[in-house]
Amino acid sequence: MALGAEKVQYTGMSEDNTDEQIVTLNPVVGLSIEDLLDAATEVIKQGIRQPAVALQHLGTLGVEVTRVMLGRSELKPDPKDRRFQAEGYQQNPIHSRTAKAWIAWQRSLLEWVEDVGFDDEDDLERARFVVNLFADAMAPSNFLLGNPSAIDKAIKTRGASLGAGLKNMLGDLKNNQGMPSQVDKSAFKVGENLATTPGSVVHRSEQIELIQYEANTDEVNATPIMIVPPQINKFYIYDMSKGKSLADHLRSEGFQVFMVSWRNPKPEHRDWGMNTYVHAIEDAMRAVKSISNCKRINMVGACAGGITLATALAYMYSKGKGKRIASLTLMVNVLKNATDDSVMGLFANRKSIESARRRSARQGVLDGKDTARVFNWMRPNDLIWNYVSSNYLHGESPPAFDILYWNGDTTCLPARLHSDFLDIFQDQALARPDGFAIDGVNIDLEKITCPSYVTGGTTDHITPWQACYRTTQLLGTKTTFVLSTAGHIQSLINPPLNSRRQYYLNEKTPSNAKKWLQGAESHAGSWWPHWTKWMKSLHGKLIPAPKHLGNKDYPELVPAPGTYVHE
Repeated sequence: MALGAEKVQYTGMSEDNTDEQIVTLNPVVGLSIEDLLDAATEVIKQGIRQPAVALQHLGTLGVEVTRVMLGRSELKPDPKDRRFQAEGYQQNPIHSRTAKAWIAWQRSLLEWVEDVGFDDEDDLERARFVVNLFADAMAPSNFLLGNPSAIDKAIKTRGASLGAGLKNMLGDLKNNQGMPSQVDKSAFKVGENLATTPGSVVHRSEQIELIQYEANTDEVNATPIMIVPPQINKFYIYDMSKGKSLADHLRSEGFQVFMVSWRNPKPEHRDWGMNTYVHAIEDAMRAVKSISNCKRINMVGACAGGITLATALAYMYSKGKGKRIASLTLMVNVLKNATDDSVMGLFANRKSIESARRRSARQGVLDGKDTARVFNWMRPNDLIWNYVSSNYLHGESPPAFDILYWNGDTTCLPARLHSDFLDIFQDQALARPDGFAIDGVNIDLEKITCPSYVTGGTTDHITPWQACYRTTQLLGTKTTFVLSTAGHIQSLINPPLNSRRQYYLNEKTPSNAKKWLQGAESHAGSWWPHWTKWMKSLHGKLIPAPKHLGNKDYPELVPAPGTYVHE
């Protein structure tokens, strides 16, 4: 089956495919606009060295453009390309020819890149990317005169759409650093229609607030769940709006749920490193054990939070504290990467990594908003030009999607933690027992022997599922791997109710991800029920639900979602 080779296709904005419009920040990759400019410079240099190749392709392009102008070209836009789905591109001869001429030009550029002769495959991939970036910026749909639906709307509204578009653009220049807005921020407020599952903060340190959620069943599983979210975004990805909350789903399944809410660090917290965060997790686990009166905890982490959690658990096992851990779940998380996993990996060379390290060291933090702008340019058709067309050319308001709101609610990383993540990425440090250490203790993932559950998404462009699968070969235990037919975010937000998704399951975990997929069976719906059933099979003892949150050592401090989430 060809599932593992699927590519993300943009087919329009809807709540069901919102995850494909999101670039959740991956803090372990050093990337900047300078990296993209360096790649573009190499393309130009390579072209200058071989002018004959450029002349050849210019001649071919001229022939094809002539065919386009005469109406004889067989070129046509990809039917899945949302940019050219307006009727005007099919019915209006001027717009139809403009689109076809652009397609011919883009194809000629890519063919030229192939022929100029890059010796290294990574150099060629970077060249393809920057050429596509340039070509996409020049697509006719990005300009008023080249966008037939925008022209039609301007005529029908007697120019009102253009006035609204100008207002949107001026607002973004003033309030969004010149980037087109992706979401109507006024539609959401954390604690009112996001992160509304009832609970209280029961422990607070400099780095975290620990939230305990109220039970909503008469009996609960004796073994609690503690969730460690990524540090680069807010925790409420696990507690979105009604019907999308993983925390609320777990409550309905009879689990005691605890959630870590990371503090948004400031420059004065620059020295918080991986060891700081590992000890913060240990402190939170002590609180969970005390409150639940249970010796073991089901631990859950995702993305960068999964890196931190896996490091913490390996540290605890090395210190003889592994009996505190009942199970480990890692969602869309990569512990051993490869540079060919994604486009971002292609730009993460030693020079760019060290440059990123120096930038955060100067500032004290890696600013999430700055990083978000760079990552928007990694998927410009979805994250930039789509909104230029809708917000500016058509004068429409950005959508009110909760996931997009969360995606823009970024946080910072302390310089030291950012540097640790870069070391892990650059040196494959977690794939070797002596590659990384906390307080002099080597982090050996094979020491983690509790039952483990790992997930990936078929169309995940942030943590490709093949990279997530490598975790099954790193832990010292039998691992259940589940592959959801979704991207990065919808792999997490996958509620069972009316789910149109599937997941793939293979109890065996061979060393090769492709072999795993060949032996996997598909199952309809969300993987959440399979996961909760898996946890219940490990620890199914039920006890009466607690009547109060916290205890005398860890009293209720403030209602959920706490205070750190608002910083």
